Amino acid sequence: MDVSLNLWVLTILGLSALIAVDFFIGRKPHEVSTKEAGIWTVVWIALAVLFGLGLLWFGSAQASGEFFAGFVTEKSLSVDNLFVFILIMAKFSVPSHLQQRVLLIGVLIALVLRAAFIAAGAAIIASFSWVFFIFGAFLIYTAWKLIQEARADEDEEEWEENRLLKTVEQRFGVADRYHGTKLFIRENGKRILTPLMVVMLAIGTTDVLFALDSIPAIFGLTQDPYIVFTANAFALMGLRQLYFLLGGLLKKLVHLSYGLSAILGFIGVKLVLHALHELGVHVPVISIPVSLSVICGVLIITTITSLIASKKQAEREAAGSGESGDGKAKDSIGA
Repeated sequence: MDVSLNLWVLTILGLSALIAVDFFIGRKPHEVSTKEAGIWTVVWIALAVLFGLGLLWFGSAQASGEFFAGFVTEKSLSVDNLFVFILIMAKFSVPSHLQQRVLLIGVLIALVLRAAFIAAGAAIIASFSWVFFIFGAFLIYTAWKLIQEARADEDEEEWEENRLLKTVEQRFGVADRYHGTKLFIRENGKRILTPLMVVMLAIGTTDVLFALDSIPAIFGLTQDPYIVFTANAFALMGLRQLYFLLGGLLKKLVHLSYGLSAILGFIGVKLVLHALHELGVHVPVISIPVSLSVICGVLIITTITSLIASKKQAEREAAGSGESGDGKAKDSIGA
């Protein structure tokens, strides 16, 4: 897709305006209700759909298909990010009325850093076609790693600060409590960070680590930097509302890691086939409609099986607690 400089500028300005509106609406710290989160989640998804239809109308069916495939992939991978966001919020004991501000700024940081990743990835791909082999192998490895993590004991999962965050905390110091929406305060004549600033950096920098697999994944679906950037932008900008909407539902998506593993593995194979095709090897090429069908199909199946498994687990726990209660009652009667 041939994108002019003017279109790039208009797109960035449009996305900036949407972010400004989102910031203006959520400028006052408050607890986000499920209704509010649901409405805004629908709004962001609707905007993404309209953008994809705009690509179909003014661009081509291929560009539109690539955008939707990339958006769905990035959105599904971002849901996995929410698990880590919950751990970060819990570790820093972020007050509920400040969580939306943390996510808004954290996602904004992630969006800016991802733009740099996308620019670098596009430049590398344009110069070295063999990099598709590396991207493909990395995604297949990541898919296997996700399966291994899914089999591990989830109760032992704990988020740890990265080195950059620890260095920032040691260099500037951190206050012992939250000071509303302030990011810096002065203590004993020294300017130090507030916990709110630290947790924003944690969200932003941690999301960049997730970009190490999501960026190669979307480049496996399209090599157009414009589509890669916009799909990432729309997937990230609705992440804050999705965090509050899903809430406890995240714990019920017990098979999500397996689904994401299948998607990443599939895209990894697609990248390797694409690289072989570029070298002149006669191999099958996976089309965008097939890719979109596989991605959506895996997500639907994963969601259904997760909810069924969670329901059965809840029934077993309820039955176990009921038997325990009956046993105690019988012991009491016997006594």
